[in-house]
Amino acid sequence: MQSSALEIGGNAVMAASIFLAGRNNIHSWWLGIVGCALMALLFYSTQLHADVALQLFFIVTCIIGWRQWLRGDHGHALHIRTTRLGTLAWMVLVGIAASAAYGLMLHHFTNAYAPFVDSAVLMFSVIAQVLLMARRIENWPVWLLVNTISVPLYASRGLYLTAALYVAYWINALVAWRHWRRQRAAGA
Repeated sequence: MQSSALEIGGNAVMAASIFLAGRNNIHSWWLGIVGCALMALLFYSTQLHADVALQLFFIVTCIIGWRQWLRGDHGHALHIRTTRLGTLAWMVLVGIAASAAYGLMLHHFTNAYAPFVDSAVLMFSVIAQVLLMARRIENWPVWLLVNTISVPLYASRGLYLTAALYVAYWINALVAWRHWRRQRAAGA
């Protein structure tokens, strides 16, 4: 299947947004709003319903994240922080349970392709996005998981450009994780 103009445009904007997030750059957020709107249209056209919901969630969280990064710490910009292990553990358990529940719903009530895999992408992307919005360094390993699941899912729907970009996002998450650790150590 050939890449559509929508797939190319959405992925180009998202690539810029994700790259900037990895560099801890505030402009990631407004680019994310534009890119997510384009990707929502793309996923709707390929029957990846959980991914449509995810893009709508991302649009809202991009607005919130933008504001939080500017003034989220009592009127001052947020610094990179870590999350307690217990908090991460319950987030993973909730992510697994929600993936199963939403996957069942999609399986029974829609014509969704790969409802459980699609749901896992949705739920763990939500977790990663919440961590990113709060400038928590643990967002990057969660994005690594999401990207690992997403590559074969998107390739199976003929979205080869999107799958290829998710490979690049996987690499970006590794680099970003290292970059954020350095920035945190330097007090950013």
